[in-house]
Amino acid sequence: MSPDEIWARPVPTPDDATEVVASPVRRSVLVARGVTRVFRRGSEEVRALKSVDLELNRGEFVALVGRSGSGKTTLLNVLCGWEPVDDGQVHFSDTSVSVADLGWERIALIPQSPGLLEDLSAVENVALPHRLAGSPKQASQEAVKEMLEGLGIGGLADRFPTEMSLGEQQRTSVARALVANPDVLLADEPTAHQDEHSMSRVLDAIRRLVDSDHACLVASHSAEVLDRADRVVEMRDGVLSTRAGRS
Repeated sequence: MSPDEIWARPVPTPDDATEVVASPVRRSVLVARGVTRVFRRGSEEVRALKSVDLELNRGEFVALVGRSGSGKTTLLNVLCGWEPVDDGQVHFSDTSVSVADLGWERIALIPQSPGLLEDLSAVENVALPHRLAGSPKQASQEAVKEMLEGLGIGGLADRFPTEMSLGEQQRTSVARALVANPDVLLADEPTAHQDEHSMSRVLDAIRRLVDSDHACLVASHSAEVLDRADRVVEMRDGVLSTRAGRS
């Protein structure tokens, strides 16, 4: 059964007629099956991911929780193609191309470290995905300006990373990923350096992306992130499971 199939069931009506009511369609956009990642430290073998299965659906905000060292960052890096898998596979919904070769408009990652280019200003860093994609200049400028304003850093457009606080750098990194309007957004602790107001700005921006029929997986320890998530999955020693009490 494919993820796009709709299951319908008859529901009795007052006049004993039968009405078909369809359940919501699950449309998977990124699927991991049996993903295993192994690191070797001398003679020691560390299994960072152990046969991980995960399906991200359009219109879904998924929170990824787990202790430090449990494998959360490794999973995000594997899903976006930054790290290879040792077993299993990661499949993007409508293409056979490796996730490592997909552009920012398909999969974008917000890493723990902002990863900004120090010789580019904030606005130039955020515009980078549009430049790489060859988007029209005027449209790109408008989208970048709107994204910076929405995250409360519009006044920092001409500053370089070394002239910004860590929280401002992180929001610039968030803006860089979101401006590409990716089908899948992967985020590694995107609110770790934000105050309450700035955190809300970041999460509001992510929710707007999700509500426009995109998918998001956010690794976080933040209670607010968990409260906003549609689903919570938990990583323990490289094993992924659905957290009890969440749908």
